[in-house]
Amino acid sequence: MHHFLKILKAELKNSYSDSEIRTFGMLILEKITGFSRTQLLVNKEFRLNNEQNQLASQYLERLKNHEPIQYILGETEFCGLKFKVNPGVLIPRPETEELVEWILTDLPPNPLKGEENPPFGGWGGFLDIGTGSGCIAVSLKKKFPSATVSAMDISAEALEVASQNTALNQVDVEFIQDDILNPVPTDRKWEVIVSNPPYIPASEHSEMDRNVTDYEPHLALFVSNDDPLIFYRKIAGFALSHLTTGGHLYFEIHQNLAYECKQLLEEIGFTNVEIRRDLSGNERMVRGELPG
Repeated sequence: MHHFLKILKAELKNSYSDSEIRTFGMLILEKITGFSRTQLLVNKEFRLNNEQNQLASQYLERLKNHEPIQYILGETEFCGLKFKVNPGVLIPRPETEELVEWILTDLPPNPLKGEENPPFGGWGGFLDIGTGSGCIAVSLKKKFPSATVSAMDISAEALEVASQNTALNQVDVEFIQDDILNPVPTDRKWEVIVSNPPYIPASEHSEMDRNVTDYEPHLALFVSNDDPLIFYRKIAGFALSHLTTGGHLYFEIHQNLAYECKQLLEEIGFTNVEIRRDLSGNERMVRGELPG
């Protein structure tokens, strides 16, 4: 273990911080040995066998090319759950976990069966638009197993990964392949609609790290400089017709566009629109309510 971590640090020290390298090392060791973090710390003197050494070397070469560790390992963690990921879907971020937590803290306790007019229709429905890996939808379904959770994406590849993640986490989510910019007409309604849509202006591409721009799907990241709020406008318009009365719309948003998004929602007709900061102090989330 120590020998591997020493090699990893020597090879990656010019590209990553010591803490990043340590994290990479532990994740790789967990993956190739099957040991938990605790088991690794208890068995510090173990040696990798030939097969494990070959796999570790392959992972190291990919890290040297700035490939994200999540894609190298094929998995990541989100809201305490494990998710499969590949270059067809965005890597789930901590900020998106905070968006899910906001939804969970907003919703009152699940009403008893038979309660008259239960809030949010008794967890009648969540819709995650642009689901990607399915991390939001699966996390909501895991928290509220009796709820109906739907997940929409334009990408068939993303929906296949999301489907694998429902199986991995033993939940049932309905998948909808559709383009929210030009959605198929439907009369369905949901109590909560949530989305982490593309929101990075194309002009910021050159400022971003290689591990994002070289590997993550641009379709899920970037929008035109001329209309960076296009997905928010389309999704909010969709939500006007497809949220139940008193239903809520939640967005993850670019920190420089939070007030523009708030204004957009208010102009469209949402009330009680609120911006929330993430743990780093950036304005990254917006919520609105559909009035009665």
